[in-house]
Amino acid sequence: MRLSRVSLAAVALVATSLLAVGCSAAADPAPSASVPSGDDAPTGSLTVFAAASLGAAFDEIAEAFEEENPGVDVQPITYDGSSTLATQLLGGASADVFASADENNMAKVVDGGLAADPVLFASNTLVIAVPAGNPAGITSLEDLADADATVVLCAPEVPCGAASQTLLQNAGVTVTPASSEQNVTAVLTKVAAGEADAGLVYATDVVDAEGVESIVPDGADEVVNHYPIVALTDAPEPRNAAAFVAFVAGERGRSILESFGFGPA
Repeated sequence: MRLSRVSLAAVALVATSLLAVGCSAAADPAPSASVPSGDDAPTGSLTVFAAASLGAAFDEIAEAFEEENPGVDVQPITYDGSSTLATQLLGGASADVFASADENNMAKVVDGGLAADPVLFASNTLVIAVPAGNPAGITSLEDLADADATVVLCAPEVPCGAASQTLLQNAGVTVTPASSEQNVTAVLTKVAAGEADAGLVYATDVVDAEGVESIVPDGADEVVNHYPIVALTDAPEPRNAAAFVAFVAGERGRSILESFGFGPA
């Protein structure tokens, strides 16, 4: 599956086409991806499955979305590794929206017939996270291969794990991790607790994170994760799902994502 970076107008048009019967498509969608008002305003609940690395940003986005759509109640967002969430959805879990940290796991959901036409909305790169003070003196990817260094990585099937393997391979570095975690939050938690000398996490994960420092490794800018989002085909609340996707990809959603360190799609 290959995704394209679309204009905000196209994002709004895709979202509008998913609205429940009775909602008419706007002739010229606004760049801010505004949602209908009055009788056409979204109401009810909204269930979102999102990659763990989106946690803080999507919590703020959910609050902003509810402010603009007071009739919608965003349920506590389910955060986990994208591969775990994709497996749950393919296994029958119910949700309105899925936001993945990579295109491969989104492709599994699309190929499984659960979604169509996902939209790219953000990007991310990797950094080396170390405990505050960097007691092991880690300064580069090569240091992660030191036998005396305790390193934790995301599992290869997880987006941050796949990106980590690509980054290390590009640098010609082989690392045997002390553990392979199912999401990036678990890697960061172990590093912050001093259970590991270093770990590879997303740049956004260390923004305002306590107990950790970060190092941008050589080649990080060449390994970029692109994040897609989609309203699921069998979403219990299709109108709310379409509105949320448009909001995330719209001006306010992008502004919030940028404030948490995410790059453009």
